Amino acid sequence: MAAVFLTLVVLLHLFSGTVTASDPCATSSPAADGSTTLTLLHINSKCSPFAFTANPSASLLDSVLQMASNDAFRLAAIAGGRRSIPVASGLHVTNSGNYVVRVKVGTPGQLMFMVLDTSNDATWVPNTGCSGCPTMVSSFFFPNHSATFSPLGCRAPECSRLRTSYCAGRGACFFNQTYGGNSNFSAALYKDTLRLALDVIPGFAFGGVLSAVGSSLPPQGLLGLGRGPLSLLSQTWPLYQGTFSYCLPSFRSYNFSGSLRLGPVGQPTLMRTTPLLTNPHRPSLYYVNLTGVSVGRKLVASAPLLPAFDPNTGAGTVVDSGTVITRFVEPVYTAIKNEFRRRMRGPVTSLGAFDTCFTSPGVAPTVTLHFQGLDLTLAADNVMIHSSSEPLACLAMAAAPENVNSVVNVIANLQQQNHRVVIDLANSRVGFSRELCS
Repeated sequence: MAAVFLTLVVLLHLFSGTVTASDPCATSSPAADGSTTLTLLHINSKCSPFAFTANPSASLLDSVLQMASNDAFRLAAIAGGRRSIPVASGLHVTNSGNYVVRVKVGTPGQLMFMVLDTSNDATWVPNTGCSGCPTMVSSFFFPNHSATFSPLGCRAPECSRLRTSYCAGRGACFFNQTYGGNSNFSAALYKDTLRLALDVIPGFAFGGVLSAVGSSLPPQGLLGLGRGPLSLLSQTWPLYQGTFSYCLPSFRSYNFSGSLRLGPVGQPTLMRTTPLLTNPHRPSLYYVNLTGVSVGRKLVASAPLLPAFDPNTGAGTVVDSGTVITRFVEPVYTAIKNEFRRRMRGPVTSLGAFDTCFTSPGVAPTVTLHFQGLDLTLAADNVMIHSSSEPLACLAMAAAPENVNSVVNVIANLQQQNHRVVIDLANSRVGFSRELCS
C-alpha cells in the first residue's frame, strides 16, 4: 500500500511539474539564459483577459478579416507620418490583430495587459476616473495607490519630448493624441516604477489617460516600442542597450504564447540582418530596404517597381507589429498576385481584403522577401491562410487600401508569426530568425 501511495505521489509530482513548465498562462519567470523575457499573448488567446470577446463561431479566415479591419487606419497613419498609430478597438477587441504583454506599474505593481506596438513611442495607461475610456475588460491605474508615483511638470525634460504637450493647472504636463481612426485622448504625463518580468525600472515616464472620445483605445494601455525619445528603448538604454526581439504566435494558436525579449542577452547569434534605416520625419518607424519579392523562383518585383527609401516622402518599407496583413504598393502587389495565381492554376475568388482565394488550393508557391543582406522565405502559414469552416484558402497579403496615399510597404504581423524579429538600434539592424513561437 505504501508503495502504491508513493507511486501516486511521484506521478502527481511529475504531472504537476509538466503542467507548470508548459503552462502558456504562467507569468514570466527567470529565463535560463539570464535574459529579460516576457510572455507575449495574442489578444484572443485563452490566456488573454480579452479572449471571451472573440466570436467563437467565426472561422479563422473570418477572424483574421475582422482583426484586419483597422489596418486601413493604421496604414494611413504610417503613410501619412502621424505619430498616433491605430491599434486595438476597446469595444470590439476581435477587430485587432495585436498582442499583449503583462506589465506592472507603480509600487506595489498594478497589473496591466498592454498592447505591444513597435510604431508608437509613448507608453500610456487608462487613469482611474478616465472619462470615455473603454470599460470592458479595462484595468485602470490608481496613482494614489503607488508609493513611487509623481506627476511631471512642464519644465520636466520629458514634457518637451512630446510634440503635443501643453501646460495646465499648476504647471502639470499634459498631451493630446489621436488614435485608431475615430478616437482621441488627453493624458497627463506621469513618472513611476515600471516592472517588466523581474526588471524594475524606476522613474519611467508614461501617460495617464484622463479623457477619451471614440472606441479604439486598448483597454489596458499600450507599451511603446518605437524608437522615439519617450519610447521604452530610449528610456531604458543603459539596461537594454536599444535591443529587443519578439516572437509572435500564430493566430491559430489559441493555447500558446510567444515572447518579448529585452536587451542583447539571449538574442539569436546565427541570424542574418538587414540595415535599419532612419527617417528623421518619421523617427518612430522601423524602415528597412526591401530590394525585391519572388514568387517561387521568379523575381516579380524589384527596382524601380519597389519604392526606394526616401525620408522626404516617407517612401520605403516598414516592419510593424500592429498591422495584420502585409500590404504592398499597388504595382508590387499586382505583380505578386498575378504570378501566384498563374502558379496555382485554379479558379480565383475573393473574400474581404483578400482578392486571391482558391476553393481547391493545391501546394502554394513560396514567397521570398529580399532585403539588403538577407532573403526571408516565408513558410506556407505565412503565405496562405486557410478557412477552418470551408475549403477556402487565400493569399495572406494585399494592396494598400485605395484611400491611403501609399508609398509604403508594411511587413505585418501575419507574415512575422513564428519568426524571432530582432531590433538592434545600437548596431542599426533588424534580424529575422525562424522560430516556432506557438
